[in-house]
Amino acid sequence: MNGIDRFFEGMNISATGLSAERIRMNVITQNLAGANLTKVAGGGPYVRRVVEFAPLVETLPDGRQEYRGVQAERIAKDTKSEHIKIYDPGHSHADADGYVTLPNVNSLQEMADMVTAMRAYEANLQAQQGFVRMTTQALQLARG
Repeated sequence: MNGIDRFFEGMNISATGLSAERIRMNVITQNLAGANLTKVAGGGPYVRRVVEFAPLVETLPDGRQEYRGVQAERIAKDTKSEHIKIYDPGHSHADADGYVTLPNVNSLQEMADMVTAMRAYEANLQAQQGFVRMTTQALQLARG
């Protein structure tokens, strides 16, 4: 990595965080939208999705590894939380025993996750804004 690339490294790292958190907020929004869907294409209730993050790692020519940010590696179905069954024999999606399987989406948990994602997004945005201020000051000093 040459000097000018290093100069923008902090901004690039913050940009990866912004991108990953934006994806996370979109998934949370989809979860909230599906919170009441008892039947989706393919059958069964909506299944909550979660974003799995992974570090962006660069292996240098000398074998060392440097972290370059974070990425939303994949969006996976939440297999840890369970679906809830309620007794509602009049519901159009009730099983033979009268139970309806609801999505495994907890609106309170989703809202808490949304606040966390928004705070992380804001932190990355503030880091980028700080970088821009420092860059502007450095350019002003260079001009003399």
